[in-house]
Amino acid sequence: MKTIYLNKELPLEEMEPCVATVGFFDGVHLGHLYLINRVVEHAKANGLQSVVVTFDKHPRQVLNKEYQPALLCTLDSKLLLLSKTGVEKVVVLHFDEELARLSAHDFMLKILKERLNVRHLFVGYDNRFGHDRTEGIDDYIRYGQEMGMEVFRNQSYVLNGIHISSSVVRNYIRQGEIEIANQCLGYPYTIAGIVRGGEQEGRKMGFPTANLDTSAFGQLIPPSGVYAVRARLMQTMATKPAMMNIGHRPTFGGLEMTVETHIFNFNEDIYGKLLLVSIECKIREERKFDTVEALQEQLQIDRDLILKKFELEKDNDF
Repeated sequence: MKTIYLNKELPLEEMEPCVATVGFFDGVHLGHLYLINRVVEHAKANGLQSVVVTFDKHPRQVLNKEYQPALLCTLDSKLLLLSKTGVEKVVVLHFDEELARLSAHDFMLKILKERLNVRHLFVGYDNRFGHDRTEGIDDYIRYGQEMGMEVFRNQSYVLNGIHISSSVVRNYIRQGEIEIANQCLGYPYTIAGIVRGGEQEGRKMGFPTANLDTSAFGQLIPPSGVYAVRARLMQTMATKPAMMNIGHRPTFGGLEMTVETHIFNFNEDIYGKLLLVSIECKIREERKFDTVEALQEQLQIDRDLILKKFELEKDNDF
C-alpha cells in the first residue's frame, strides 16, 4: 500500500484513474472493511486502482477549536490497519479551514475528480461530506453524473443485529463493553501511551506498572476498572500478557485518573517509550481496599485469572 499525503503541489499525473471511498475511518472497524472490500473488488473488476481517502485530523477539530476528540485510533494506527485491507493507495488529506469551506460539489470536483482522478466513488451508508453536510447520497449521485463520476451507496454492515459504526463502537467502550466493541472492530481495542514515572506503589507490592500518558493521542479511554490486556513496545512489536488498571487508585487516596499497566514477567526500563495496549476484556471494577495487603492479594488473583484466560485462548488457537 502506498500512502500519499496530499498537498497543493501533488501533480495530477501521479494519480491513475481509480475507485475511491472517502471518510475519517476511525478505528477501521468491520463496517469500514466491508466498504473498502467493495472498493477493492470493484477496482479489480474494472481495471482501476483502489484508493481510500482520509484525513490527518478529525474535521470537528478544525470546525470547533475546543473540540477534544475521543478517537478509536491514531493516524499511524489507522494507516497500519488500512495497509492490511488490500487497498492500493491511501490519500491523507490535510484537513484545514480551506478544505472545510468546500461544498460537497466542490470537494468532489476539485479534490476527487481533478486532483485524485476518481472515476467511481463508494459512499458509506451514513457518510456526509462538504461544508454544510445538508446534502446526501442523491446529491452526490447527481453531482457525479455531471462530472463523469459514478457514485455508489454502500449498505450498513450488520453483525449480530448491530449496525456497526465508529459511534456505536465508542458507545460500547464508554460502557465498558470491551468484548462487544472488539467484535465490531474485528480486533482488540488498542490505546497508545508514553510511559511516565509514577508513585511506585505497584512496585512495592511486586506489581510494577507502566504509567501511561495518553493525552497526546486523543483516544477514548475505557471506564474505570481492571482489564486483561496485551502490551507491546512500538519499537519491538513483541506482545506480552498484562493487566491494566484505569481509575483513581482509591486505596492510596488518588485523585487523578491514571492508566497503569503491569506487564507479566517483565522488568525493563521503558520510561519515555511508546507502549501499545490491546484490551481483551474487563475483569472487575476498581474498588478501594481496606489494606495494601488486601489489594496485593487481589492483584495476584487478577494476575492468575488473566494468565489462565490467555493460556486457554492459546490452547484453543488452531
